[in-house]
Amino acid sequence: MQGQTTSVSFDGREIRLTTGRYAPQAGGSVLIECGDTAVLVTATQGQGREGADFLPLSCDYEERLYAAGRIPGSFMRREGRPPERATLISRLIDRPLRPLFPNWMRDDIQVVATCLSLDERVPADILAVTGSSMATLLAGIPFYGPMAAVRVGLLGDDFVLNPSFREIERGDLDLVVAGTPDGVVMVEAGSNQLTEQDVIEAIDFGYEAVNELIKAQESILKDSGLTQIKPEKPDLDETVPSYLEKNCTKPISALLKEFDLSKEDRDLKLDEIKTNCAEKIDSLKDDNAVKKSITTNTKLLGISFKALTKKLMREQIIKDGKRVDGRALDEVREISAEAGILPKRVHGSGLFQRGLTQVLSTATLGTPSDAQEMDDLNPSPDKTYIHHYNFPPYSVGETRPMRTPGRREVGHGALAERAIIPVLPPKESFPYVLRVVSEVLSSNGSTSMGSVCGSTIALLDAGVPLKAPVSGAAMGLIKEGEEVRILTDIQGIEDFLGDMDFKVAGTEKGITALQMDMKMTGLPIKIIGEAINQAKPARTHILEKMVQAIDKPRETLSPHAPRLLSFRIDPELIRTVIGPGGRTIKGITERTNTKIDIEDGGIVTIASHDGVAAEEAQKIIEGLTRKVHEGEVFTGSITRIIPIGAFVEILPGKEGMIHISQLSEARVEKVEDVVKVGDEVTVRVREIDNRGRINLTLRGIPQNGDMQYYPQPTPTPVAPLM
Repeated sequence: MQGQTTSVSFDGREIRLTTGRYAPQAGGSVLIECGDTAVLVTATQGQGREGADFLPLSCDYEERLYAAGRIPGSFMRREGRPPERATLISRLIDRPLRPLFPNWMRDDIQVVATCLSLDERVPADILAVTGSSMATLLAGIPFYGPMAAVRVGLLGDDFVLNPSFREIERGDLDLVVAGTPDGVVMVEAGSNQLTEQDVIEAIDFGYEAVNELIKAQESILKDSGLTQIKPEKPDLDETVPSYLEKNCTKPISALLKEFDLSKEDRDLKLDEIKTNCAEKIDSLKDDNAVKKSITTNTKLLGISFKALTKKLMREQIIKDGKRVDGRALDEVREISAEAGILPKRVHGSGLFQRGLTQVLSTATLGTPSDAQEMDDLNPSPDKTYIHHYNFPPYSVGETRPMRTPGRREVGHGALAERAIIPVLPPKESFPYVLRVVSEVLSSNGSTSMGSVCGSTIALLDAGVPLKAPVSGAAMGLIKEGEEVRILTDIQGIEDFLGDMDFKVAGTEKGITALQMDMKMTGLPIKIIGEAINQAKPARTHILEKMVQAIDKPRETLSPHAPRLLSFRIDPELIRTVIGPGGRTIKGITERTNTKIDIEDGGIVTIASHDGVAAEEAQKIIEGLTRKVHEGEVFTGSITRIIPIGAFVEILPGKEGMIHISQLSEARVEKVEDVVKVGDEVTVRVREIDNRGRINLTLRGIPQNGDMQYYPQPTPTPVAPLM
């Protein structure tokens, strides 16, 4: 089978879509390629789930290490649990795809994207997103597409479309834009404190390219003789919705205007209204149409009641400009922040609360060997900043089994991680590996942005010299026809019943992270720009509250945090420090009770809870790597004696030998007649042989006991020593 291939070019980068050749039993499939990166995406529709009240859509991104010419490193030598990055890409596929299916669909839909080949210049994630749309169209699944995604980078003053991994690392922006003919449907970005206007222009730039990929998908459908299946809403029984609208509109509307109610009380009263309505329906005659309809579908009452509540809440915001808690549309909930709430056994801690959302973040300082090794297809070998997010059931007053972190926890942790990375100090000046854990203690919307704020406080409390503090706010949207209302700092019910969840994080200078998810088929750039600009005063207000809690890094680290010294040696001398079989470096660590890491570039990092011990280890390594020249004079101690001479430690960790003939001007019968172990002697370097061995002499050298080291300047420690 040859299949059909369509190409789209962007700035010399070509994207190829091949259909009709692979996975013939899947509902629809496409091989999407760019450079040497190839991703096979399939979409398959199954039977509907009886009694389901949600869309059972699953999106999976599968990595195969053969795609990069590698064999898995696990004991089984095969891929197992998906790595974190694969989970994030699965979410990246799901987020723009889900709102494009009709909310009344109950058929199982599975999208699987498998990376078959990886070019280190071309990330696979955006190819998987675009491929998911093409596969869905080919499968004939009812769909409000096409949809496509592109990545936008910023190098200097120029936007770059679909940048390589290296260009992403060098640039100030990593933005993914997904859209449909109706507008932008998803945004995911990390940026180096860019201004709001720069980010808006980048989204607009990316959406133009998205339209080209949408046209390519439409062309493939046309050339294949296929017609896109647009969703057609089935005829639904309106008996129950009509009954609820007639009998429940007034009590729900009145409840939504009780602005002083807590979330818990509001939920209880809504449940009370629904229960009273159910009792009234139950008391109706057996032949009543409303009662029969509910008997046929036991979940219909709950679905219809939720739909009515959503409609009335949205009407209140559109017509009255008032939210369920009485706030104005651009008003932020009450904020509190506190640093150092846990004992210093925890290196740093911060508690951040916005309304009923409360997040406790902790920061831990680790050594370079604590970096997380990344066993995935991404070229980056490890992570030195790690953010973990936990969402226990008690945070929303529920009970459920405590499992391993799900996709939501992984995604929220990655967003908070991305928001902080641009303000971290450079590794050369602060070589710690950092781990932040955000525990959601209470949730009522925007816990991911609460994690960003709590993390900033915890890192400053740990003494991490951030370039600037970072805050975040979640923006919402209500759109009814031409009427649009943007909401600042949305709470749970506004996220649940609204049209958009747009998270914006950044410093006073600019934006560091964005994440926008829609519940509609697209949004114009103009409205997105308004939401980004409206988020700025909210972020600034939150920053002011955070700075009141802690405005700069602690001057001293926790006494339980490791102390690090970092300095550079000649990379060619790394083997000298390590020694045969690692004996030399092991000896240094045992002698000084320190932990030593050496990078390939020659950066040495010494970790210890004792600053004096760290300095001693540094002196030993500097002595080992200090280049000794003929004619130099040193004073050191005799470390051992052999029949033909004595060894002297002329620098910490570096020895030379005095041949018996060089111990004195006169003839020496036994070495012990002149020196013994522990004696301090002044010697001159006579020669350095072709094997690098240092030969010393005592002849002609006055033994005055003066120390005559020639060490290199001592580097400034990267962290205060205690």
